[in-house]
Amino acid sequence: MTEQFGTFDFGLDEAQEGRAARLHRECVIVDVLFQGPVGYRVFDDEMNKELQTRLKETHDTLGTFSYGLEAPIRRAFAGRMDEVKDHWDASGITCGNRQVEMSDVRHIRERSFAFVQKQFDYFPWLTKALTAGDIRRAHETGTHAGLMSSQVMLGPWRDLDALAWAHDSGLRMCQLTYNNMTAVGVGSTERTDAGLSAFGVDSVKAMNELGIIVDTGHVGRMTTLDACEVSEAPVVASHTAAQGVFNHARGKSDEELRALAATGGLIGIVTVPFFLGAGPSVTINAMLDHVEYVADVAGVDHVAIGTDWPMQLPQWMLSDLLQPIFAETGFRPEDKLVATQQLAGFDDYRDFPNITRGLVGRGWSDEDIAKVLGENFVRVMGAVCG
Repeated sequence: MTEQFGTFDFGLDEAQEGRAARLHRECVIVDVLFQGPVGYRVFDDEMNKELQTRLKETHDTLGTFSYGLEAPIRRAFAGRMDEVKDHWDASGITCGNRQVEMSDVRHIRERSFAFVQKQFDYFPWLTKALTAGDIRRAHETGTHAGLMSSQVMLGPWRDLDALAWAHDSGLRMCQLTYNNMTAVGVGSTERTDAGLSAFGVDSVKAMNELGIIVDTGHVGRMTTLDACEVSEAPVVASHTAAQGVFNHARGKSDEELRALAATGGLIGIVTVPFFLGAGPSVTINAMLDHVEYVADVAGVDHVAIGTDWPMQLPQWMLSDLLQPIFAETGFRPEDKLVATQQLAGFDDYRDFPNITRGLVGRGWSDEDIAKVLGENFVRVMGAVCG
């Protein structure tokens, strides 16, 4: 029996299903931070064996994990994985980010940018999103756009020239820090939060000048508020949740939500189950609860989608690689992360239509659904990047 995606039971009638399908087809849809587009279902025995052998030979957990994220794209380069395009098409997503590493180590940084650039060079259906217009053109032509973004601003080197180089290479969104404290500022799971450093202030100003979106997804409360105060352009939290719904360190307080909105920015809501609710059986309805809460607190003009979940990897990689990586990247035992937990109603990028269907079921207007799905981000990108 063929698996069906985007069919979570919201109790929609025929007219509602038709409306949801139309909206998902007609709207510009942006996943502000995603790991896709393919899921764990594409990993065959050959791919699993290759990754397991790599791990055994190198003992490099993080490196094998990163290589696993890249593996489907590398197969697509070789003409052996049509699913990369097919699943992106089926998701309905116009634009998703293509992640690069703003590493202090130059060859790592350059290798990362080269790998992403190769995707734009190789796939005729993927365009680099340098401006908001690039996203709209992708939608109009039935192709896709990739937003080059990084989850970590530079660390101890304090090298703003590298930021300028990255912008020249296509970087259009950069997160200030990832959980931990760096030379820029403090992440969301540190024991204390001192806010932005002096270099962090300079970084935000440089990003404003260059036209790079300031991202606070994994950033601590005070650092987020500082970024909103310092920035002269919209600030985003590309992938987070609302602490007012579920009090988790990776979420944003009402104060932060309002501060981000006051800059003209936005808050992208994740599909990561343990950031959305407690227990092993969190569903997509919890994610939609966060969407509605942020719309109420910050305004519907400031809500977006940033799914942020590497559910495309096989279970053994999630348990053997991602689970220990959580601790290495600043997450704590009290954060209660279970790498193999999935969100019911979103365990494949082809389930993305469930977000549109769920908002229809909750009585949202066409205009407001369009804002959340992509128009809010396109507006922010236009304001920052042109």
